Amino acid sequence: MVEVDWARLKAHELRALATAGAAVILPIAAIEQHGPHLPVMTDTCLGTEIAHRAARIAYPTRPVVVTPPVWSGLSEHHMAFGGTLSISHATFRALLSDLIACLVRLGFRDVLIANSHGGNILAMKGLVEELSATTPATLVAMSYPDEAGPEFNAVLEGQETIQHACEAETSMMLAVVPDLVDRTDLPGLRNARPRDMYATGRGSYRWRPIHQTSGNGINGDPTLSSPEKGERLLTLAAEGMAALVTDPTTWAVREDLRGLDTGGVPFAPGT
Repeated sequence: MVEVDWARLKAHELRALATAGAAVILPIAAIEQHGPHLPVMTDTCLGTEIAHRAARIAYPTRPVVVTPPVWSGLSEHHMAFGGTLSISHATFRALLSDLIACLVRLGFRDVLIANSHGGNILAMKGLVEELSATTPATLVAMSYPDEAGPEFNAVLEGQETIQHACEAETSMMLAVVPDLVDRTDLPGLRNARPRDMYATGRGSYRWRPIHQTSGNGINGDPTLSSPEKGERLLTLAAEGMAALVTDPTTWAVREDLRGLDTGGVPFAPGT
């Protein structure tokens, strides 16, 4: 089996991958409470597992390497339940910026930031927008359920896409690390989630901590989980990520459509 784990490779092997034009998957996640039945490493565990599976699927088409996961994410909304290690937005942006700068210095030019924690999404997109204006690398930000598509949601019986410590996450953890899932009282852990806990008005955003929408730190119904369902979800997530990595249009340089000028006035060099 081909080795895709950055941490297990030698420095010269990573130099060779950069020379060969390998894509880099940079998993970002969180360490945070996941109810009474799942470990705090759930997002990090699942994001890393999916990234490695995706890299192995993609590798025959294009070489791919997966960095160690960034486990420190934006989890302030989970702090009230304990067990959570959260960082500030400034630290999050600085950490990812520094890691991406390292990848660029090492010669990698296509970087997929693969997110597995909902609290990271807004900051991740903002950072990619900011850095893309100046970095020589192509940066793509994604969260695995989005690329898994409708097939992912079709596997689920009681929800759409990922919630929190829910049918989907519990199923996938049962497939990966079943010994870390406490199944002694799953029927007592059901907790319906509002359609969007951050929505207000007709289309506005209001941040809320999870203890205002859940009494036990769960959003969803883990009683519907199974390891078989989890394996199917992991496969779909990995296939979606691999398809994104291997699609040439993901990384294609777009043509500048401006021409030489508008209104007879030329554009300034470098703009």
